[in-house]
Order: sequence, then structure tokens, then C-alpha cells
Amino acid sequence: MTNEAIAKFVESTSKAKEHVKISFKKRGTVVGYFVQSKDYNDLKSKNFWRIVIEPHIDAWKKSNDINLAKIFNGMEITSLKAV
Repeated sequence: MTNEAIAKFVESTSKAKEHVKISFKKRGTVVGYFVQSKDYNDLKSKNFWRIVIEPHIDAWKKSNDINLAKIFNGMEITSLKAV
């Protein structure tokens, strides 16, 4: 997907705080949460996205530890769906 399409999905007010089902070209589908950290705009311009995957979401909500997030390439994402 393009960075514009992903950004539009992530930044929409109704989906900003929801968990998202993310499908990839070459890996399994994951449920995660897009993190809008201080490097969000820089990563977005390069079509990279910081995502906390489902097993780490509760810990991230408590600590906001950026180390719990992974960076994914937007070109590998095929679809996004709010859960």
C-alpha cells in the first residue's frame, strides 16, 4: 500500500485508537496498533510504520515503551481493517 493510503486510514479520527488487522504480502496477518511517536512523520514519508502487535499492546498502553513496537514496510501491507 502507499504511504498516503495507510496514513489516511491511520489518521482518520474514527480509527485513530483502534486495533487494526494488518495483512501482508509475504507474512501472516497480525492485529496491531499504529504508534504515532515523535518520528511518525519521518517514517511515514518513507512508508515505514511503527506498529505494536497484539501480544504487546497491553504492556505498551501501560508503559508507552517504544521498544515494544516494530517497524514495518508499508509496501508489504496489502490491507487494513479495524477490529
